[in-house]
Amino acid sequence: MRRLILLGVLLLGVAAAALPWLPGPRLVQRLPRASLLYSRPWVLVPGARVDREDLEAHLERTRYRSVSADTAKPEVGTYHMTRTRWAMSLRPFDYPDGRESGGLHVLKMKGTRIESIAGPDGEARDALFLEPVRLAVLGGPDAAPRELLALGDLPQHLIDAVLVAEDRRFFVHPGVDPVRVAGAALENAKERRIVEGGSTLTQQLVKNVWLSPERTWARKLREVGIALWLELRYSKREILEAYLNEIYLGQAGGRAIHGVGPAARFWYAKDATQISLSEAALLAGMVRAPSALAPDRHPDRARARRDQVLDAMLAHGRIGELEHRQARQAPVVVHRRRRARASAPGFTAQVRRELTQQTALDELGEAGLRIFSTLDPRFQHVAQTAVRVGLARLEKGYPLLRRKKSPLQAALVAIDPHSGDVLSWVGGRRQMPGGFDRVSGARRQPGSVFKPIVALAAFTLNERSAPSFTLGTLLEDAPLELGVEGESWEPSNHSGRYRGAVRLRTALEDSLNVPFARLGMEVGLVHVADTARRIGIESPLRPIPSLSLGAFEVTPLEITAAYGVLASGGEVHSPRTLLAIGKAGRARGALRSSSRAAFDPRPVHLVTEALLGSVRRGTGKTLGRLGVPGPVAGKTGTSNDFRDAWFVAYTPELVVGVWVGFDDGARVGLTGAQAALPIVARFLRGVLGDEPGRNFDRPAGLEQISIDPGTGLLSAAHCPGRDEWFVAGTAPRRTCPRPRRSPRDWFEQVFRGRR
Repeated sequence: MRRLILLGVLLLGVAAAALPWLPGPRLVQRLPRASLLYSRPWVLVPGARVDREDLEAHLERTRYRSVSADTAKPEVGTYHMTRTRWAMSLRPFDYPDGRESGGLHVLKMKGTRIESIAGPDGEARDALFLEPVRLAVLGGPDAAPRELLALGDLPQHLIDAVLVAEDRRFFVHPGVDPVRVAGAALENAKERRIVEGGSTLTQQLVKNVWLSPERTWARKLREVGIALWLELRYSKREILEAYLNEIYLGQAGGRAIHGVGPAARFWYAKDATQISLSEAALLAGMVRAPSALAPDRHPDRARARRDQVLDAMLAHGRIGELEHRQARQAPVVVHRRRRARASAPGFTAQVRRELTQQTALDELGEAGLRIFSTLDPRFQHVAQTAVRVGLARLEKGYPLLRRKKSPLQAALVAIDPHSGDVLSWVGGRRQMPGGFDRVSGARRQPGSVFKPIVALAAFTLNERSAPSFTLGTLLEDAPLELGVEGESWEPSNHSGRYRGAVRLRTALEDSLNVPFARLGMEVGLVHVADTARRIGIESPLRPIPSLSLGAFEVTPLEITAAYGVLASGGEVHSPRTLLAIGKAGRARGALRSSSRAAFDPRPVHLVTEALLGSVRRGTGKTLGRLGVPGPVAGKTGTSNDFRDAWFVAYTPELVVGVWVGFDDGARVGLTGAQAALPIVARFLRGVLGDEPGRNFDRPAGLEQISIDPGTGLLSAAHCPGRDEWFVAGTAPRRTCPRPRRSPRDWFEQVFRGRR
């Protein structure tokens, strides 16, 4: 007896030394939980336009199941749709600002528009939050998501199935079962090594959570000690609850499935509270060997093991004859899942970089954070399709672009200009976790996409007084040769022709290089570089003449965010990927965006007016022909020797940038209008639809004046002009001169009229 007491004290001492924590109020809360990264929620409101295919795709991504429209009482996690009625039985979900209780919600539809939203009790709802898409599990390779469920919420047949399969004497033994240990000892003695552990459910929990899986006597001793400690500190129900939330039940791609909650979602697209007796027995049977008994790869083995569990439940009086017979006759059916694929690996990698500046990756794998990102899954799907289809069409139309080893690539990023929220992020044609991401990693020459920054620099040259440049300012389009760092530099227009004097607006709309090279030097290249810094460009820039033509490299993320400043009327919103972080249903708080007013909105709007013209009649006019409704402002860009093709476009609510090129810098041979613009067009059509959007807000302090395009002066009866926008007080004051007329002109006018 004395030896047993000493052994017990020893084991408890081992347990105390092995546990690096003090027991808390609930054992289940002590389980390490991976942090989960989600997209932004999709908010539906009456009057909104919703595409049925988009909504079904979203529900599929969040593991909802379609059921028959005549289902009397739809299960949680299901939906059904008719032409005029869309019904969804939503799961409860913890959002950053509170918990949505879920329940049956009905949308009354008229075409593609939501007429009304009714809640579970038939009450009218002003808004409906749809569960966000889970983008990634954050943490090390061993991190696993866990959905912590209370024991009282689980069906009794699931609890009974696990107990019968794994530990029938669970409520009798003190954490270690002498009967099972004796049996295991005989087997180990025969084999002269540890082949059978005789572990109880409590010991399995200890091994899975706090110890390594090695088979040594020292590890086994620690396992027994900790199991006894747990049994002294916690109730049987608490230990069972923790075990059911920890149990390993297969693999979802590269991540382990831990707990009956995630397992029910993965294998059956159901909540664990709703699984049938047959499904519960199959899950319980998998505990012994989740890989060998996986129902998708080994259905016959899984069925045989399920039937063994059902037989044992019948033998121990946990189920009746009828239940047993019906469960055995049920087929082994698992939810058909789309092939696991990262939704936005480049975006996810960016989020990881931002988070790990504050928290170690391993800590994220145990912190159980719920991280809500800015990514819009609908926008992301449209963006991925636009890039994939756009590149395929380019290769089909231009066979020389087909390359196997280093194929043609593209990057697309879309941002909300008023918050900096990154809505979509496609870093290449085949996105792979850990692969090269071109949105933030590819630095390439922007070419003419940089010209709006030069124009903004011109309009803000003398911000405290009347600016020296306006949209009507005449620029010289004539041959130019400069000595730059000991070499001759001769910029030329894409067409190879020169037009003489042209308005600044025309030079920007038609993307004329020579006038903008001259403009940059007149404005001052240092001021151009400073303006680029103010608008958010962080890549290295040098104040040399080629700067005005986009000769220095930037990333797609940088240049797209810079255009966001134009869309927002002069406010800089740093691109952000995170909305809020919460833990255990409690919001840690929304994350504020970084913003500052960098420019007077009046000169910014002048740039927007010119870029609206670029899309209407300039180098971006193909956008309208491809079915994108206005108003949209945008600018094409092509780098030296046609190596990079760009197009950046924006509306009052959205800015999107696309780059197309080869990773090794090989020549594409196409302009931004040919290669990048069609991808932007497909994206904008997909996210904006076919209805015109709202107009850009025009700030106070602008006036529209008619000027003579040839002279840039005020128009008159003798020189009809065109309307142009100016900052109030900056329009020309002189009228265009009357043309001098010779006697011959008078003679021809008189006699031509008589004839």
